[in-house]
Amino acid sequence: MSVTTAGLVPAPTEPLLDDVRLAVLTGAPGTAARWERTTRPDGTELVEIHSTGELEIRLSVPLGDAVGFWHPDAGWTRTIVADWAGLANVSLVSGAVAGCLYDSRGTSMLAFAALDPVPETMVRYGVSEENKTFVVHLRVTAAGSPYRLVFAPASASVAAAMRKVRGAFGRPAPAPEGARVPVYSTWYGFSQAVEAEAVEAEASLAAELGCGALILDDGWQELGTGRGYHGVGDWRPDTAKFPDFAAHVARVRGMGLAYLAWVAPLLIGPRAECFPELSAHAPAPDVVPGARALDPRVPQVRRHVVDTCVRLVRDYGLDGLKIDFLETVMAYAGTPSPGDIADVGTAMRVLLTELVTAVEAVRPGALIELRQPYTGPGMTPFGAMLRANDCPADAVANRVRTIDLGLLAVGGAVHADMLMWDPAAPARGAARQLIGAFHSVPQISARLGALSGEHRRMLAFWLERWRELRPVLLDGDVEPGRPDELYPVVRAALGERCVTSVTADHVVPVDAGRHSEITVVNGTSSGRLVLDVEGRTLRAARIFDADGSRIEPSDRRLGPGLCVLDVPPSGLADLEVAP
Repeated sequence: MSVTTAGLVPAPTEPLLDDVRLAVLTGAPGTAARWERTTRPDGTELVEIHSTGELEIRLSVPLGDAVGFWHPDAGWTRTIVADWAGLANVSLVSGAVAGCLYDSRGTSMLAFAALDPVPETMVRYGVSEENKTFVVHLRVTAAGSPYRLVFAPASASVAAAMRKVRGAFGRPAPAPEGARVPVYSTWYGFSQAVEAEAVEAEASLAAELGCGALILDDGWQELGTGRGYHGVGDWRPDTAKFPDFAAHVARVRGMGLAYLAWVAPLLIGPRAECFPELSAHAPAPDVVPGARALDPRVPQVRRHVVDTCVRLVRDYGLDGLKIDFLETVMAYAGTPSPGDIADVGTAMRVLLTELVTAVEAVRPGALIELRQPYTGPGMTPFGAMLRANDCPADAVANRVRTIDLGLLAVGGAVHADMLMWDPAAPARGAARQLIGAFHSVPQISARLGALSGEHRRMLAFWLERWRELRPVLLDGDVEPGRPDELYPVVRAALGERCVTSVTADHVVPVDAGRHSEITVVNGTSSGRLVLDVEGRTLRAARIFDADGSRIEPSDRRLGPGLCVLDVPPSGLADLEVAP
């Protein structure tokens, strides 16, 4: 591979839209494929590339005022890197072929996505130092024909551009109600030390707080100790912890909670009973500590995974599954197949289709949780709960990851990583975890029975407000600003309602001409917010402290123009149009 993209064999480019140019190669270097362009009714451009074999697709745009490139695998690298540094290997269960280059105003310069999520694709991106351009190169190793890409024209923000891109995937069915309710998860509260009586006690408290589901995480299964995975593979309950697992599940469901259990069905550890039978199909060692990954291209592996998941749901009366570590099968990407399917992406689509169909047959409407990085558009048919990757006690990461997830989510409900905090911290510090997850479905993972009265009041208040504002937070249009700034001011709007979360010392734009009911959440450490009110004059109808204590607002009118509003750290204010 050439060190930089400028060292590759040159290929003639053609204008696509705005300042974006496109070149397509296939087969021998220098050989171009045929492509067609269609302008869709929504203004996006659909490019269909007709070829045989491997494809190389080159996109370029002048650098202009570019400051950042967002893509599903961006992590904390959100600026414009050099083309010798930008690289992502993408498949159905690892990221997605999509991205957005933007300038200092946040305006998109290049926004695109591949409509076929299955082919294993190498994405190379970054600044071409020699050509003074930003480039994105796609090498598609398992392309069908035609290969389709959608492009959004220059838009006012990354979020606006990605909304246009998402529209090309069609309109999926709404997420089921069970995917849109607060969740209690055992992971950070219990780690692997779960047992029936303690989990039921927490479930009762979670139900009182308004949670609608419980996820029993790692530790329920035999050999589920030691924070390693040497014993995974058999997926049988540990009878010392759960003497009658089905009865335990039934008791929790009787409290009004859906019950999901954690499973990593593609992992196998050497202490598992099934290891001798299946280990030949798991040559990739230590993809997680102590365990191997099964190769989904092998029919026996797919049968094992499907049978395991169906058995758990059927035998124990589960409402669904939290399916973990699907991305580990990328260890086999690009390797010769030992089975009946050539590539990992296709095998995983077959596997997940069979799994969801079989689980639905025994539990119609079953809930499946998936997590980053396997939450792209191609996973929409397989899971309604799309969760941010693990970030214990990191409210910033939870905010960034949930917003990132939502930029490309074409179905399902975005969930935060499970929330934990220091039980000895002030309520405002604990509330920051809720604020970081506010624009997604919260998953609570504190030990509820051990919380202080102040923390319990705080949690009850924020969950109550989240449920009240849920239609705006989950269904409204979200404008989070520039990805490289880590989304310090996030606005969600639906009709007359608007919710804005502020987590840094920024001026907060408030459009009172468009919205008559506005909630502003103060996620900063300051006791004041600077608002830039546009349109009508507002007043603070209600102001709350972090634990839900109501503070008597002044009668001062707000705006139009710049004004200061006193709101306690980790508090919120409800604003309305002044009479």
